[in-house]
Amino acid sequence: MKTNIDLTAKNLYVPKRLDAYLTEVFGGQFSREEIKGCIENDSIFLNGKISRPRDRVQEGDRIHGELVTEKKWPLEPENIPLQIIYEDDSILVIDKPVGLVVHPGAGNKKGTLVHALLGRKSPLSTLGDVRRPGIVHRLDKDTSGLLIVAKDNFSHRALQSQFASRSLSKTYIALVKGRVEYEEGRVEEPLARDPKSRQKMAVSSQENAKSAQTLYRTLKRFRQATLLEIKLITGRTHQIRVHMRYLGHPVVGDTLYGNETSLSSKMPRLALHASKIEFVHPKTGKQMKFESPLPTEMKAMIEKY
Repeated sequence: MKTNIDLTAKNLYVPKRLDAYLTEVFGGQFSREEIKGCIENDSIFLNGKISRPRDRVQEGDRIHGELVTEKKWPLEPENIPLQIIYEDDSILVIDKPVGLVVHPGAGNKKGTLVHALLGRKSPLSTLGDVRRPGIVHRLDKDTSGLLIVAKDNFSHRALQSQFASRSLSKTYIALVKGRVEYEEGRVEEPLARDPKSRQKMAVSSQENAKSAQTLYRTLKRFRQATLLEIKLITGRTHQIRVHMRYLGHPVVGDTLYGNETSLSSKMPRLALHASKIEFVHPKTGKQMKFESPLPTEMKAMIEKY
């Protein structure tokens, strides 16, 4: 559904968040999460400038743009096998295979991790978007590795807090093109939606760009590639892939950012794997640490170099 917006704010005695104000204006036609998503996708402008959900609207401000939301569809449980690394009454830790989409969206109405979780009939948190029960964070479809799922809202909020405070640690293994010069390094370039392609992110100096920090350490150099250990300080969309391309070393098998037209037998997948995750258990306070070995197909890619 698409709705054009061109209005002047009124009946505002005190400034109000943009997402909250538009939720009131449209009287339940759109959820706050839907409106927030449109704002974050740079579809809504406040006084002619790209906005953020937390921007304050005042009497007389002009708001224009588009609200584009997907039609709702029921979430049906599906019998999709999952590799469960850990489970208790509060959380699940899953080793996601490459190719599995985390939650429903455009073009992926079935066969996602969410459908598989529903098929297990375990309780899931209900915070946020109704299409994402239990989902605290995401991995790209083409990235494999460790993912945490919350079974209740208390655990969901506690884990979100750890992500926000950056106390939760995520480590990836990536095979990138070319020989990386340094033994270790840090990339701190902000990211925003690519103005030329809505499917992509890009290093940006725009006002709406979000800070992004990536640490890397060289594990092994090959003749035409380098194996890296990568730690995310922030967790922006496609952060590793964009920062590696910025360094001139795109991830092997990356058809979106690596200028590759297809995946050959040498590159059957994106060579990116979420190998470690460390966090504090939301209920017990115990330090939790999990590791996932490299998938067979990624090991084979590395051996060919």
